[in-house]
Amino acid sequence: MFVATLFRLSLLQLAVAKVQFLGVGIAGGDFGCTIDGSCPTGSTQLPLGSFGLGGGDGEGQMKHFVEDNMMNLFRLPVSWQYLVNNQLGGSLNEANFAKYDRLVQACLATGAQCMVEIHNFARWNGKIIGQSPDGPTDDQFVALWASLAAKYAKADKIIFELMNEPHDLDIKVWAATCQKAVTAIRSAGALTQTILLPGTGFSSAGDLVSSGSGEALVRIKNPDGSADNLLLAVHKYLDADNSGTHAECVTNNTAAFAEAADFLRKAGRKAIVSETGAAPSNTLCYMHFCVQNAFINANSDVFVGLVSWGAGSFDSSYLMSQTPVFEGGRFIDNPLLAQCMVGIWMASDYLATVTSDGLVMTITNGTTITADAGAASTATGNGVGSLSSGLSMPTWLLVVCTIMNLL
Repeated sequence: MFVATLFRLSLLQLAVAKVQFLGVGIAGGDFGCTIDGSCPTGSTQLPLGSFGLGGGDGEGQMKHFVEDNMMNLFRLPVSWQYLVNNQLGGSLNEANFAKYDRLVQACLATGAQCMVEIHNFARWNGKIIGQSPDGPTDDQFVALWASLAAKYAKADKIIFELMNEPHDLDIKVWAATCQKAVTAIRSAGALTQTILLPGTGFSSAGDLVSSGSGEALVRIKNPDGSADNLLLAVHKYLDADNSGTHAECVTNNTAAFAEAADFLRKAGRKAIVSETGAAPSNTLCYMHFCVQNAFINANSDVFVGLVSWGAGSFDSSYLMSQTPVFEGGRFIDNPLLAQCMVGIWMASDYLATVTSDGLVMTITNGTTITADAGAASTATGNGVGSLSSGLSMPTWLLVVCTIMNLL
């Protein structure tokens, strides 16, 4: 019925919004980390293959994503244990930090925004930061961030994501811990860099309101009392338990992101979706993931960035892999990333015209995509070479209908 409704909107034109930043998680520095904050350094595989240091070719991947897909944001996870060589409360380990920094510098060399992210779930070896007896203290966590901020204070394209997916903690106490970290980062000279504030519930967009995370996090301020460049970090997967560990996609997450968007607008704040993903092997995931990402792009007034998980040291067989395959001297993206991340983002620059014959997407320079019923659609001449979206007409209709709130 929604198709008939759409067709009756003959020659309706709509401009589709677009997030400012699009990118991928360049994983490896987080390998071995579990949700209790245990991160054995022997499992770390920083994606530094092009430097001869093992792991995936993060440098080559980021260059490809920027040059061929126009991406402009990369998330660079690393464990707290690795950075201090397992010495809780210790200074940055010179050798380990130098390797991680090599990845950061490779990211910065692309011109993209680069997200320094601690992947410990608000814990150290099973104990919650500032909330467990004999556990990591606020002072130790703050000292880590003060040191990192001092290293990158002059790098204006660095983003600091304070922590990956806190969970099962007192959100008000955690927000107070984050406030201390924000103050320390600014005091270390990193005055303008974006800082991402993560809530409990694994930073789920669906729990932002119900967990009290949103209310607690928006109270965090810079030392001058402003909220400038303080954004919330939200995550969401499409499987049944929001874990990103199952191939089946059961939701397009639009209800969760709609609730988060409404909260952000009312609070006058913005967020980056710093982790989401779906299994490339599952056909239903294509529809759900495309619809989710179209919805996020359509709400770009509050969601300024979108990052999928993950590439880097993951090989292409990983369940949620976004790692491109290197063949014939070039990187080739998997279809899910090409269609539902890059394709949707590129399509957001188009003007969509819906007619009784199908959907026509017109780029600002005049290039068009035509999609007759059941046919694949192709766009060329968009300034980044040839882009084959591969989306069938039903998928494009679902995307457009979602943007128009017809579903």
